[in-house]
Order: sequence, then structure tokens, then C-alpha cells
Amino acid sequence: MKPVRVTTLLWMLLLVLRLGATRKGSPEEASFYYGTFPLGFSWGVGSSAYQTEGAWDQDGKGPSIWDVFTHSGKGKVLGNETADVACDGYYKVQEDIILLRELHVNHYRFSLSWPRLLPTGVRAEQVNKKGIQFYSDLIDALLSSNITPIVTLHHWDLPQLLQVKYGGWQNVSMANYFRDYANLCFEAFGDRVKHWITFSDPRAMAEKGYETGHHAPGLKLRGTGLYKAAHHIIKAHAQAWHSYNTTWRSKQQGLVGISLNCDWGEPVDISNPKDIEAAERYLQFCLGWFANPIYAGDYPQVMKDYIGRKSAEQGLEMSRLPVFSLQEKSYIKGTSDFLGLGHFTTRYIMERKNPSRQGPSHQNDRDLIELVDPNWPDLGSKGLYSVPWGFRRLLNFAQTQYGDPPIYVMENGAPQKFHCTQLCDEWRIQYLKGYINEMLKAIKDGANIKGYTSWSLLDKFEWEKGYSARYGFYYVEFNDRNKPRYPKASVQYYKKIIIANGFPNPREVESWYLKALETCSINNQRLAAEPLLSHMQMVTEIVVPTVCSLCVLITAVLLTLLLRRQG
Repeated sequence: MKPVRVTTLLWMLLLVLRLGATRKGSPEEASFYYGTFPLGFSWGVGSSAYQTEGAWDQDGKGPSIWDVFTHSGKGKVLGNETADVACDGYYKVQEDIILLRELHVNHYRFSLSWPRLLPTGVRAEQVNKKGIQFYSDLIDALLSSNITPIVTLHHWDLPQLLQVKYGGWQNVSMANYFRDYANLCFEAFGDRVKHWITFSDPRAMAEKGYETGHHAPGLKLRGTGLYKAAHHIIKAHAQAWHSYNTTWRSKQQGLVGISLNCDWGEPVDISNPKDIEAAERYLQFCLGWFANPIYAGDYPQVMKDYIGRKSAEQGLEMSRLPVFSLQEKSYIKGTSDFLGLGHFTTRYIMERKNPSRQGPSHQNDRDLIELVDPNWPDLGSKGLYSVPWGFRRLLNFAQTQYGDPPIYVMENGAPQKFHCTQLCDEWRIQYLKGYINEMLKAIKDGANIKGYTSWSLLDKFEWEKGYSARYGFYYVEFNDRNKPRYPKASVQYYKKIIIANGFPNPREVESWYLKALETCSINNQRLAAEPLLSHMQMVTEIVVPTVCSLCVLITAVLLTLLLRRQG
């Protein structure tokens, strides 16, 4: 369900209700906090294999569900774009590590391509040695630059053959295949990788892949497929964690967690118990869906109650939400050494009863509606608004809800605004400043936050949006076959935050902003000159050799004629 942009009149009414009771620490009273992060706090950027690597059929890589999804040509992706080449990251490892060093990051979060390592998805059938070597070289190159690798095992690009043979995450056997794949990765890279993420944003993977069909594999199994997929993903995560814990941890001394994305849900009217309950329900259906089994052993009670009741009203004998056995609950509980959190924006939430007769649907199961404030800064991508205060609230919620876990922020960032290709991304600077400062406040509140990963290093393939949404610190010219990278102003700003480990004082922070924008004109000139440079390169690479060949040919013909005349 898309968030509702309510009319100004209705919004004013809702806002009056919401602010009926003044509360300390409300968003309206928020102020900037100057200070630094704890010593050892880790700063980084992220990416994923499918979005950046390209080389989709090179060096033994098998097809993924996203290769098939994008190659269908049925308008599933904006502009029918594919990630066949993407950022050409497979061939630009050294170039991109230079960018990481330029940013002064402590860590780099990236994902491994399951079909690049196991072309059929099954370890017992085939292991691609070139894939192993590629990631081994990448990890070594990062470590030689003093950059810690944080490695995601699965970021949505499931091997296509597992989808064809078993129905992908609809089949419980996927948990065993994932465990085998994870063990291969632990064995091949675990001597150097100490931070593992099993799944990145599995909620989106389940919901968009098996409910709405907006993502690969493009199935629309309303109200059932996403719950079954999530159930199997949670089991797969637990199996991978236990494999590491029993076989590898004593030798490798690493950590294994999961990364869950969630927006903050704020009740529209804080004096209305129904709105408060709806906001809590929103968070449980979003974050608790995966976090609660891992930290408490079972799905949130509110999910079981609502989905169970709706299922019964729809004439079903059993709930559409699968059930964990007592043994499974015990096996899954505690399977995370840290909690990875992804967060981008906030919603206002109010209760809305959805009739069960509308049929099975994840959105209807929640009985709520999402609203956005029209005054929130629009980030230029549907549904994304800059609401920094929601970040602090989500971090504190996760901290208290799940028993004070170590938290790593794994995704947080802003896309490029519509119709804007310039490198002076001042809106991203403001976003970074606001959200990172709210994270600093959460640490001050007592949240145990260990690191922050800004999303993302490069502009890249953004799933169903193709190349229209640019989250990168570095602009990628996708129309150039060499895929050159250009630093945006936010590179300089984020680098300053990292070096200072926070926000030391107002004067210095303001100078960062001004200096960052100074770099834009130079970089924009470089970007504007790119078509001319590409043209000159074409002349050099094509025209000049052609002319030289013609000259040689003409010379040979003239020489032949001359020799014949003399003969």
C-alpha cells in the first residue's frame, strides 16, 4: 500500500489531534546535537552484487532469478533495464577500492552472488572456482587497504535453477541449500571475514517477490506466499547461524547476524489508544516479523492474532501465517550475534479496519493506514521523505524490544532527486547530517550502536526502478561503456564526519558543507566534458586505426603498381 499524501485540510485536522497533548522530546522540539561517536565506531558504505557487478554470464556464473526477471522484457523494470553490466564492478575492483580509501571508511559492506559461486545453487553439483577467486581477491584487496569486509550472503539474487526446480523460497528445502552455500562461504572466506549477514532486507524479498510481484521471481501469491517465504528464510538464517556456531566460530572468531529494514511508524494521534496500537502493530509486522522469532523464538503475538482472525473470517481452517514447532522455536531463538538495521524514512500511522471479504492480503492483515506529512522534504523517490527524528525512535525501539543487542546500521541513504544529474547533492548532505545526528542522539540515549553503513558507494541498478534512482556517493555514467565514476559533494561531507568521528562544533560542521559544495563545479565540468572525451576516445580507438589501415592499404596498392610498371 502506498502512503497517503493527505489533503492540507485533513492533515491539519490530524495534526491538531496528534499535538493535542504536548510531549517532551517531540519531533517539533528536536535540535542538533554536537558531539562525537564512541571510540572504535565503524563507518562504512555498502553495495550488493547484483546491483553493481555486471558480468552476469561471465567466468562460470549461473543465472539468477533477477537475470530472468529483467530479461523477460515485459515492463517489469523501468525502461526494461537490466543489470547485465550495471557498474561493471566485476572488472573494477581496484578502481572502487580507491574510492573507498578516498572516503576514509572503516568497513565496506558488499554481498556475494550465490549463482556466481554455485551456478546451479547446489554445492554438491558444482562450485565455481573463478567465483571463489574473485571474492577472495576482493577481500584481500580490502584488507590490504585496512578496510573491514562486512559480507552479506544473500541479497535477493537467488540462483534461477533453485527457483525452477523447487519454487524458490516457497520450498522449505531452500533452508538446507542455503546452509550448504553459507558453509562454503565460511570455509572459503571466513579466515578473513569476521562480520557476516545472512539476509539483507528479507521482508522486501518476501513481500515484493511473492506478494506484489514487483521483484523477482514476480509471483503474486496474495496473503500466503510472502508468509511462507519468510518462514523458510528465517529457518535458513537459523541453520546458517548454527553451522557457523558449531563448526567455524571457535576457529574464525566471527559474528553472524541478519539485516532488517523498517521505517518508523508514529501514531497520528498520541492520545488515541487505537492509533498507538496501530503504530505498534505496524512495527511488529515490519521489524518484529523477522526479529521476534530470532530474539524471542516466535512471531509477534499481534501478527498471529490478526492473521489468524482474518484467515478464519475468510473460511480457512488454518492461519495463513505458518507455525513454528516448539523445537523450531528453540532452534531459532538467539541466532544473531548482532542486529543489522536498515532505515530510510518514517510514516504516520492510524487504525483502519480492512474487511476480510477483500480476500487474503498482507496489507489488509494489518488494519492500518500509512500517512505522510506534505511538509516533509521529498527525496524524489516514491514514498521517501527526510524525517530524521524517526531514525532515533526506531533505534531506541529495537534496543529495548530485543534485549539490548549490538546494532549495526546496514542501510541508510537518500536517492537523487528527480531530473537532477548534478553532483552538488546538497539534499543528500542534509539527509546525512540529520540522520547521523539522530543516531548519535540514540547512542546518547543508551543504544548500543557499533557501526553505520551509508547506502551506497555507487549509483547502481535499483531493482524495479532500473537506473532512475541514484543513491551513490559516486555518480556513474551508465551511458559510457567504461562506466566512469565521479564524486558528488556528499563524498567530501561524509569523509569529514568519518575523520572527525561525529560533529565536533557548529563552525567546523558548517565549513564542511561549504567546502563540499565548492567541489561541485569542478566535478560537474568533468562530467559535462565526458561526451567530448568519449567522442575523442572513439576517434582515437576507431577512426585513427581505420585511417591508418587505409593508408597502409593504399601504400601497398601504389607500391604494387609501381613494381609492375618497373617490371
